[in-house]
Amino acid sequence: MITLLAFAVTLGILVVIHEFGHYAVARACGVKVLRFSIGFGPVLTKLLDRHGTEWALSAVPLGGYVKMVDEREGEVSAEDLPHAFNRKPVSQRMAIVVAGPVANLLLAILLYWALFISGITVLKPIVASPLHGTPAALAGFQNGEMVTAIDGDPVEDWQDMYWLVLKHGIQNPVMTIKTRDAANRISSRRLDVTGVDLADAEQDPLAHIGLLRYLPDLPPVIGQIVPGSRAEAAGLRTGDRITAVNDQAITVWDDMVKLIKSSPGKPLRLNLTRSGKSMEISVTPALEKESGQTVGRIGAAPRVDDALFAPLQAEIRFGPAAALKRALYKTWDLSTFSLEMMGRLVIGQASLKNISGPVTIADYAGRSAEAGPTAFIAFLALISVSLGVLNLLPIPLLDGGHLLYYFIEFLTGRPVSDSVQEIGQKIGAALLATLMLFALFNDFHRLLTG
Repeated sequence: MITLLAFAVTLGILVVIHEFGHYAVARACGVKVLRFSIGFGPVLTKLLDRHGTEWALSAVPLGGYVKMVDEREGEVSAEDLPHAFNRKPVSQRMAIVVAGPVANLLLAILLYWALFISGITVLKPIVASPLHGTPAALAGFQNGEMVTAIDGDPVEDWQDMYWLVLKHGIQNPVMTIKTRDAANRISSRRLDVTGVDLADAEQDPLAHIGLLRYLPDLPPVIGQIVPGSRAEAAGLRTGDRITAVNDQAITVWDDMVKLIKSSPGKPLRLNLTRSGKSMEISVTPALEKESGQTVGRIGAAPRVDDALFAPLQAEIRFGPAAALKRALYKTWDLSTFSLEMMGRLVIGQASLKNISGPVTIADYAGRSAEAGPTAFIAFLALISVSLGVLNLLPIPLLDGGHLLYYFIEFLTGRPVSDSVQEIGQKIGAALLATLMLFALFNDFHRLLTG
């Protein structure tokens, strides 16, 4: 329910903002708007305002549209002819079309500005010992080092590091990463990710190259039991301290996790202490998919002492002007990177596995909503950037396709012929349908394989 509600809120906000961009500029240019609809298909409910615009909610909630008076779409009364979209100067038509994507980009800027000015709690970019043989291990990263810069760009938190490794690693597989250890010693690491697909949507790029978050060792004490899990069925309780698994001594929580994950479907003997008493419990981990591999899970989480994690966190807050500058840079950076990735998809330098659809978006909407308001707002800003950039692509049926037609008209002084537009519509429809099929296939593949 949280996922569905978060997805509905995400879609609703983005569609309303996008279509309101078209509506507001159309009204400013003197175009009469017949209908402002959230959703497609049959109208469920509507309200008529004093300007003659129907504000409608339609049956298929996967988008929306603004219907304007236009002689190309039907007969127009004599009194409405001056307010017809097709009779407006090409510059105004271009402004109306581009207003939707621009509204999404402005929303992203506003959301990022609000986040930066209100302050956000972030994880410091401190790395753990990398796994043997990974690019990070070969670069010499040490446990507890803090990353301070990547190819000259400053790194302030873990999300910064994630983004900059992805961005720089795709542009140039060899990066120079500055680090600082607990004794304030500065080091320069040469990270070579040649041959690694950092943009693979099915894996965490940082973990894939060996850059793991530094986390303090947690005691092997159960803090939460998932209802209906194997742990609950076996009789485990919160507060139980695990001392051994199959006679292997357990001193930290990760030791137990490794043994459980490596034993899917195999009975395990857990020695534990409960209220000062020693006892033994048998539990068989359930089989679950993780990054394409089958692992064991029992449905138990550790007891976490917030004091252990306090030194690993920081609060970032900016003044209004600095927050606006950062929000503008963030939106611009995401927009240009999105365009670069789309270009790589076209020329075959990026895998089609990176295309995501509504199922993945709904999944991440639910996860970000559960993580709290800050995470959900950041997710909303990211999707708003993606929607704005996508709609600016010069593909017929999208705003960018219409913008391309009007730009040609602006240069040549005459509109693109109906036959050319019709062919373009068919090509655009086929292309978008193909992209949607790939997106849905990837969505359900990730859903079914974990």
